[in-house]
Amino acid sequence: MALQTTTIGAFPKPSYVTLPDWFSTAGTSSPEATYATNQHQSSAVLDDAADRGIREVVQLQVGAGIDVPTDGEIRRENYVHYHCRHIDGIAFDVLTDRVVRDGTWRARLPTFIGPVTPRGSFLDRDYRVAQSATSRPVKMTMPGPLTIMDTTANTYYDSELLWGHALASVLNHEVRALVGAGCTQIQIDEPVFARYPDAARSYGFELLEVVLAGIPPHVTTTLHMCCGYPDRLDNAAYPKADPHAYLALADHVEASSVDAVSLEDAHRPNPARLFERFTTTTVVLGAVEIASSRVESAAEIAARTEAVLGVVPEDRLMLAPDCGLGMLPAATALAKLRNLRHAADRFGLATGDAGRG
Repeated sequence: MALQTTTIGAFPKPSYVTLPDWFSTAGTSSPEATYATNQHQSSAVLDDAADRGIREVVQLQVGAGIDVPTDGEIRRENYVHYHCRHIDGIAFDVLTDRVVRDGTWRARLPTFIGPVTPRGSFLDRDYRVAQSATSRPVKMTMPGPLTIMDTTANTYYDSELLWGHALASVLNHEVRALVGAGCTQIQIDEPVFARYPDAARSYGFELLEVVLAGIPPHVTTTLHMCCGYPDRLDNAAYPKADPHAYLALADHVEASSVDAVSLEDAHRPNPARLFERFTTTTVVLGAVEIASSRVESAAEIAARTEAVLGVVPEDRLMLAPDCGLGMLPAATALAKLRNLRHAADRFGLATGDAGRG
């Protein structure tokens, strides 16, 4: 079986897409405050540019040899608040000062002031645009309940659990719309699982099952748990999540309904005993760094892959970047993806659209 490749979410926006972007102001004192007050622009011209950008980045990923590309999150100012703008109950003009991500940054964040309810669906449209650019399956991503809760504030719900269940139900509405549109690859992003493993084990996985309820067996579900974006490119000192968090969560991942788990490994390699815990779950191995401008060689990627293949069989291993690529220049992101593909090809020949770099 082919050793497959995928991406995780964000891809650098083409210059003609003028939507706001968290990556463009990473490193400022409080970038989220800007986005919280910057309402999403909406016009026919902007929509056309965003659709063009989605199709372009899908084709760029496919051209670099990626088997399961994403839409590049081109329409998103960041991966959390874009989703929040499409649900009722949250106020973007009511900002609450919070310290989040286990104390790594502080921002004034939009606040839930009423019951959370869906406002129609929206990711199914993004999916259709992205899927029109390739015959390969496009993976769509969305933030999980805990990550939304740690990137917003709440003055309405009496408990974290009630708030989380309300969010999970709304996310499930979007998941079902994606399935109805034909999407067969859905990823839930829960980076805060690694920041708050106790909360993840206490109720995070319970909420995850609500999000994924009713998914048919032909749809592949992935849980992405990165260890945190740095505030700028090439900042190796950025405080990542506890290196033991993955081990603390592994058994819960294995017992959950998700088909695959996406883990950082390039920035900070994981011990073999972590991979041994996944006996049925596919491992999406982060094999290139997403906040380092250094381009890993195919030989370097392959050497690490070979080590992991000593524990995880080929039919349950995929290669990917550690997280989204939005912080990188497009040329650097593509160079990393091409080397990822070249490394994967050393372990099997993947099939799909023509045009690999």
